[in-house]
Amino acid sequence: MSKAEQSAKREYPLGTLYFYLTKGCNLRCRHCWITPKFQGEEETHPSLPPELFGSIIEEAKPLGLSSVKLTGGEPLIHPQITELLDYTRTEKIPLVMETNGTACTAEIARSIASCERPFVSVSLDSTDAATHEWVRGVKGCFDAALSGIKNLVDAKLHPQIIMTVMRRNVSQVTPMVRLAESLGAESVKFNVLQPTARGEHLHETQESLTIEELIELGRWVDTELSKTTKMRLIFDYPMAFRPLGKIYSSRADGCGTCGVLGILGVLGDGTYALCGIGETVPEMVFGRAGIDRLEDVWKHNPVLQEIREGMPKAFKGICARCLMRPRCLGSCLAQNYYSNHDLWAPFWFCKEAYGKGLFPATRLAGEGPDDKSVVAA
Repeated sequence: MSKAEQSAKREYPLGTLYFYLTKGCNLRCRHCWITPKFQGEEETHPSLPPELFGSIIEEAKPLGLSSVKLTGGEPLIHPQITELLDYTRTEKIPLVMETNGTACTAEIARSIASCERPFVSVSLDSTDAATHEWVRGVKGCFDAALSGIKNLVDAKLHPQIIMTVMRRNVSQVTPMVRLAESLGAESVKFNVLQPTARGEHLHETQESLTIEELIELGRWVDTELSKTTKMRLIFDYPMAFRPLGKIYSSRADGCGTCGVLGILGVLGDGTYALCGIGETVPEMVFGRAGIDRLEDVWKHNPVLQEIREGMPKAFKGICARCLMRPRCLGSCLAQNYYSNHDLWAPFWFCKEAYGKGLFPATRLAGEGPDDKSVVAA
C-alpha cells in the first residue's frame, strides 16, 4: 500500500476549529500576521454570522470536534459575541480565546467564564502605555487592556498574557512577569516576532531581535527567569532550542507546534483555510461554509492531504535533520509557506540559527558537511 493510500485510510480527527471571527480589528498592531482592517465607530467590517458559526460547529462534531478557539481580528468586537459564547456554553464545547482585551467588559468576562473550560490569552506588549500603544497603534489601548484583564480575573478567570518580544520592549521581560503576577494572570507567553505580513517590516527595520539574542533570551527565560515565579513562563521558540525538561514535564505547554494535523481555520467571511494565513495567502483557502461540506474539505482537500502524507519526513533543510521534527512538525507550516511558497521549507528561525552555527548539535540526526558550524547544546 502506498503512503498516499495509507494516509487516505487513516482517520484525522478535526480537533479544533480556529474561528477568525472578524475581518476588522479595533487596533492597528505593527506586527500582526493577519492584517485586518481597522474598525472604529464610523467603519465596520464583515464578521461571521452566528447562524453560520453554529452550522459549522454542527458539521464539525461528527469529525471529532473537541474545542473551538475564538480569535480575530478581534473576537470581542463581534456584534453578536455574547450569542456565540452562549452557543458554545449550551453545546458544552471547551473554549479558547485570544483577545487584545480592550473590549472585555465585566459582562463579557462573566459570559466567557461561564463557558466550558475556558482559557483566555490577552495580548499585552509592555508594562507602560507608551510602548504598548506604539506596538498596538491606538491611544488608550493599554489602560483598556488592563481593565479587560481585571474583569477576567474578577470573573475568576486567570488569563495568559502574551507579549511579542521585540527591540522596543525586550527590557521589560522581567517587569512583565511581575506585572502579570500582580494582575492575577495564570502564565506569560513570550512570542517571537514572525516575519509575516506586517511583521516583515519590523524585521526589515531591525525592530526584531537577532537570532543570537532570541536564543539567549529564550534560554534565560527557561532556565533563570522561570525560577523566580510560580507562574508558567513560555518562550515560544522552536522545540529544538527548548530544554527537554520543559518539553516533557507535566507543566509542558506544548508550544512549538500548533497541532496542524487536527485544526482548521474559519475566516470572518465564512471561508475555510489552513489557519489565519488564508487572509494573506489565497492558496491556503479551501472552500466556503454553507457551500462546501466541511467533511469534504477536511477529508479531501489536496493541501490537507499533502500535509498528512508528508508529515514529518517531507521537511527540507535543517528541519529534515532535526530530531524534534515528529513533535515540532515544522514549527509553523503557514509561516514556511508564506516565506517560501513551500510547506516543507525549513522554518526561518532554525534555518538562520543553523547558518550561524547556533543550532543544538544534540538535536540533529546523522552527519552532514555543515556539522562543523553547529554548536553543542
